[in-house]
Amino acid sequence: MTQSPTPEMITRSRSDGEILLSCRNVTKEFSVAGSTVVAVDDVSLDFPEASVLAVVGESGSGKSTLARMLLRLMPVTSGTITFRGQDVTSLSGKGLREYWSEVQAVFQDPFASFNQFFTVGSLLRRSLALAQVPKDEADSLIETCLGYVNMKPKDTLGKFPHQLSGGQRQRVMVARALMMKPKVLLADEATSMLDATLRVNVLNVLDDLRADLGLTVLFITHDIGQACYLADRVAVMERGKVVERGTTEEVIFSPQAEYTQRLLADVPDLRGSLKR
Repeated sequence: MTQSPTPEMITRSRSDGEILLSCRNVTKEFSVAGSTVVAVDDVSLDFPEASVLAVVGESGSGKSTLARMLLRLMPVTSGTITFRGQDVTSLSGKGLREYWSEVQAVFQDPFASFNQFFTVGSLLRRSLALAQVPKDEADSLIETCLGYVNMKPKDTLGKFPHQLSGGQRQRVMVARALMMKPKVLLADEATSMLDATLRVNVLNVLDDLRADLGLTVLFITHDIGQACYLADRVAVMERGKVVERGTTEEVIFSPQAEYTQRLLADVPDLRGSLKR
């Protein structure tokens, strides 16, 4: 079970910074066997600078579809996505590549994200080469970004992915994303395949990055306990709609939606460990 948040975690200072990324009235429809399925239904969210917003929902709630639209890996059916006030909904070519350098992602399965025939060092250097980072800067950047996720280059770069633990592979994925110097990191079920101890380690790394680098984190998860451990604000999705949103404290102590109440009931010690 995910470690319950402490009062200090829940009441930590929240960012009122610039809105870096936002979506307005975003909808995604799919045609399935002649019928229309609405996967994301009229969702509007803001992602302030140096904050963590968690989007919580069970499988099929639309949270990962929303994530893919925010990453511009999937077109919207309607609505707009803006980054720093610029509409990026229809970006292509160079503009889209620039957007991807600013908005990076870490996905669920770190093992599937690596070519198993290359060492970690080769994989990271290849990523930088594709991004046209000069070779004389690459090693320094790799060392710095591994340091951000508490990994030592000498213990990491010469290993193959299968020689790392799941938590280590996920932290390498975070480091690889950081090498692009993004402003936003989207983590889609990034801890769901890890055991409890490794899960908390990765959550702590994400929180440190927000605090130390001013990174904006969008954390997609089915686990409301993890969301409350990490996030400043929480949005709860059910059947494609956002049915609840608020600060972490508001969602824990004053949930309005029946669905949110059911999710909280599955983590019985979450409220009991906290005081208003």
